[in-house]
Amino acid sequence: MTRDTTRRAVLASVLAAGTAGLAASDAADLLDSFAPLSGEAWDAADRSLPDRVESPHGAATVARDEFGVPQVEADTEPAAYFAVGYCQAFDRLFAMDLQRRVMRGRLSEVIGEATLGGDELHVAMGFADAAEATWDVVAETRAGPLVEAFADGVNAATEDLPLPLEFELIGYEPEPWTPVDSMLMEKQISWTLTGNFGELRRALVADRLGAERAATLFPTRYDHEYPILDGTETRLSEATANARDADRRASGGRPVGSPAPVDPALTDWLSGFESPTGVGSNSWVVSGDHTASGTPILAYDPHLSLQAPPLWYEQSVETPERSVRGATFSGVPFVIAGANDRGAWSFTNLGADVLDCYRYEIDDAGDRYRYDGEWRDFETDEREAIPVAGGDDRELRVRRTVHGPLIEREGRTVGVAWTGHTATRTTAAIEAYGRSEGIDDLLEATRDFDLPTQNLVYADADGRTLYFATGRLPIRRIDGEVVDGDRIFDGSAGEGEWAGFEPFGESSWEGFVPFEEKPHAIDPDVLSTANQRPIDDPVHYVGVGYATPYRGARIADRLDEGVGGSEGGDGDSGGEGPTDPDFHRGLQSDVRDGRAAELVPELVEAVRDRHGFDQDVIRAANDLDEWDYRMERDSRAALVFARYLPKFRERVFGPTFDDADLGEGYYPSDWTLARLPDDDPLFDGRPRGALAVAALLDALDEIEEAGWDRYGDYNTTRAMSHPLGGEAPFLNYEELPADGSPATVKNYRVESAVGSSWRMAVRPGTDATAVLPGGNSGDYFSEHYDDQLRRWLDNDQRPMPLGAGGDPVVRFEPSTEGSQ
Repeated sequence: MTRDTTRRAVLASVLAAGTAGLAASDAADLLDSFAPLSGEAWDAADRSLPDRVESPHGAATVARDEFGVPQVEADTEPAAYFAVGYCQAFDRLFAMDLQRRVMRGRLSEVIGEATLGGDELHVAMGFADAAEATWDVVAETRAGPLVEAFADGVNAATEDLPLPLEFELIGYEPEPWTPVDSMLMEKQISWTLTGNFGELRRALVADRLGAERAATLFPTRYDHEYPILDGTETRLSEATANARDADRRASGGRPVGSPAPVDPALTDWLSGFESPTGVGSNSWVVSGDHTASGTPILAYDPHLSLQAPPLWYEQSVETPERSVRGATFSGVPFVIAGANDRGAWSFTNLGADVLDCYRYEIDDAGDRYRYDGEWRDFETDEREAIPVAGGDDRELRVRRTVHGPLIEREGRTVGVAWTGHTATRTTAAIEAYGRSEGIDDLLEATRDFDLPTQNLVYADADGRTLYFATGRLPIRRIDGEVVDGDRIFDGSAGEGEWAGFEPFGESSWEGFVPFEEKPHAIDPDVLSTANQRPIDDPVHYVGVGYATPYRGARIADRLDEGVGGSEGGDGDSGGEGPTDPDFHRGLQSDVRDGRAAELVPELVEAVRDRHGFDQDVIRAANDLDEWDYRMERDSRAALVFARYLPKFRERVFGPTFDDADLGEGYYPSDWTLARLPDDDPLFDGRPRGALAVAALLDALDEIEEAGWDRYGDYNTTRAMSHPLGGEAPFLNYEELPADGSPATVKNYRVESAVGSSWRMAVRPGTDATAVLPGGNSGDYFSEHYDDQLRRWLDNDQRPMPLGAGGDPVVRFEPSTEGSQ
């Protein structure tokens, strides 16, 4: 039976049951969630691109490669981006509308009360207003008309084509797309990468456990030898070095601001809207001195939420101004990470602190707040109604201070300042990347890349390489002294505020780190980023939200082995000198878990120091002892370790954190766990080895009860679900075994559905390969819905060529009222 026939059969069963594909006996449970399906669902099964489309922006053609990637060609840029908008709407309209609703706080309007909490947070944060301010700025740039043409293309497709099945399942139609909605997608991306309330959690932990214990268990920097920069790289000018003495943190890191926590319920509620645990990325570049071709190689895999369809959307655009191909987010016109005919670029999270929290003295009526020695009315104080499907509208009081939104939950408040609340120019920077011709163009465009804070890694066909920390890095001061931002500030006293910052307006760079003084390197020879700290001795405070060093250390070691021509101690490198793309794709597939190398030997020793175990325990210890620490889907030892580690965490941290009323979301990192001395107070007379053995017994019991035999029985793609997959399970991807863990280069975590959300390997100006975790289409009935899933699991990348593709499948023809 063909894929198309199978999916039509699924739709037939859906229609027969009157629900989302479940048995008729289960239909009643879903009637409240889904609208009754009609014959329009059959239209969704027959969605296809028309042969010809009228365009007010001029002629263009679209070919689609064997994986459904649109290859747009046009003589003018607006004509090309009208076609891009049309193609994105054809492939991803529901995903676009869903994210737009989330960011505007309008999800409950179609879902109901279940999503009210998220809507309240998004409305209070004012993301839509920030997007409006951003569009006011971007509209005046070269990118502005292209964003407008893109929106026109989205709306043309929405009018021309049947709606995707999801709209029929829920029972609503999308509103027209606007340029502001594309700016809102920029805010969504930025919030995912930088929206962090860590200072609230740190204050709560310090209050519950004591400041000294908190500092030990949650260090603001991990002690390791693998920062991104080692301090020897070439920089733009001596200004960077000179600033080290001119603008050091005068406070010497002393505690300032309020040590008292914000209400725990408010802290936990806000933490629920941060990025999933483990969001990060890998990227690296080697110069032509270390490649077989003499051309630099750039490799990239961002670790973001995994779902059906993927977050990323691949496209190719060919005009006289650009030849660019790569990945973007649906709703964003321009390639975010990819390559043009001259260079390639990628981004990983910098871990910068670009969000501050403030306390205020507020009067009893809640109408005014104390600031600068006087009572002030809130800058904004209005009531906003949130529509709720099947219920009454929810009214929300929206208040803002000079710093930004005031977030309220059950009478508790906290003020928030986030760099994304101001007008940002990142859209203009990304547009410029696509038509850049070398490193100078990239640097100039990067000056406008003000959000999110990222590690930009670049290489070009001229042999140049680049690393630069993007985004605005705030400088906080109290009484004229520069201070760190990892604490709660007294907003009424004006502590820690950013000079020149205008929330929901246009900010100056006055209160932010100058461009030349941000971490960067010009023409690095070999450089890798894995969300570790950027440099040992930074000129300016960047942040404290860095990843544990496992991925970064592994990548750096293997690159060193590869370019040095020496074989590593575990035989992984096979280094014979210059590297080629296969070496770098192989590194992307690396599944050695550094946590296992640290924790397994002590567990094996603890078992062998004790007696009376049954054969299952002895066999598990022997398997672990002989294991190479690779998290491979067919490995029994990998399964045992994967289930042992959370049990060991619970055994070690659980009693103390339970007593402090802190859940497992507050547990210290595995890096800290591996380094706890035997006499740490957490053990409190409980031998570490005994806890390890008890955790192993817990894990083996769980494995037996679940019936797992190998790692891939537990570590599957079941986490990569569709947003409606709970009610419409047929929309989810097939459940398949997977490799990788939270600490491996080939990154995958089944617990939080996070992992390598796009992979590419590029030799600038020549060849490139890439793969998506699923497919480029969000249309369930398309052959491209999941045609890359198995390739992604094996990192079997397919070519990502530049230039126009095969025969056009769509021709965009100038309309009589066309503007071009």
